[in-house]
Amino acid sequence: MSEKKPIEVLKFADKDGAYRRLPSQFRNSISREPGAEFPPDLNRYHLYVSLACPWAHRVLITRLFKGLTQALPVTIVHWHMDENGWRFPTKEELATVKNGDISLGTAEPLYGFERLKQLYYKANPDYDGRFTVPVLWDKQKETIVNNESSEIIRMLNTEFNDLLPADFAEVDLYPEELRSKIDEINDLVYDNINNGVYKTGFATSQDVYEKEVKNVFAHLDKVEEILKSNQEQDPKHRFLIGTTLTEADVRLYTTIVRFDPVYVQHFKCNIGMIRHDYPYINEWLKLLYWKIPAFKDSTDFSHIKKHYTKSHKGINPHGITPVGPIPDVQLD
Repeated sequence: MSEKKPIEVLKFADKDGAYRRLPSQFRNSISREPGAEFPPDLNRYHLYVSLACPWAHRVLITRLFKGLTQALPVTIVHWHMDENGWRFPTKEELATVKNGDISLGTAEPLYGFERLKQLYYKANPDYDGRFTVPVLWDKQKETIVNNESSEIIRMLNTEFNDLLPADFAEVDLYPEELRSKIDEINDLVYDNINNGVYKTGFATSQDVYEKEVKNVFAHLDKVEEILKSNQEQDPKHRFLIGTTLTEADVRLYTTIVRFDPVYVQHFKCNIGMIRHDYPYINEWLKLLYWKIPAFKDSTDFSHIKKHYTKSHKGINPHGITPVGPIPDVQLD
């Protein structure tokens, strides 16, 4: 395996001090349409994720909601990312943990790869992008179907329904009658909050940083107002769209659950904290984390905190992981 040119893995800001996320390159779809290149199959696909990555986390939550834990096996990369990108834990590392312990990730089961980038080069020897998670892999064609989380969660939401038990097939995180509202919230959240914390934390210019951090909190204010307005209309309206939990909640959750433990200190998003300054968002977070298992069961604070603080040496050169806040998510 040879690399055509060096690929910048731990990419922070551009020369102007601003961080710009590059688009995903594998954009095929699992589809129920007749003759589809990647048809739904309960034994064909495999998912590669990081428990630290908020984009991969979206997919893990959706996978749990749709009952795809057996049909879509998961491999977890080590929490540490270095100049060569994500890696899988070594045999020596795995020998130090108990069976079933995922504190270091899991071994790569299909090819014995040591690095996620090997999977990318197996799919395309001339690949010249970044080695991101999640990766939806086709074991039959031995290629990447898709590495764009927003598209993967839509596939999982609908394309396996004909093969699932009714109680899981009926789960719909993107119901047709709410799609315009979901899309509106996603548009507000993605660039300004999901990606906004990265644009803040990876900024290398004071002016850029201040612009981005103020933008993050301005949009947290907007989300707070949405949740407040919902509950003032009806106390049962506890989600972003009334009484219905949707994809919009999933996509926002993966940033908010990381906000106080990581983004406040590591990305300098410290104008406020969710638990102290956003009561409606905080109640929403506690509802999701403590009352709906798909959220808590897919959230690993050890991976999250270690990844950010020990991988980004440009931000935290000594790799010290803060102990707090305690608890990671408030209980009451």
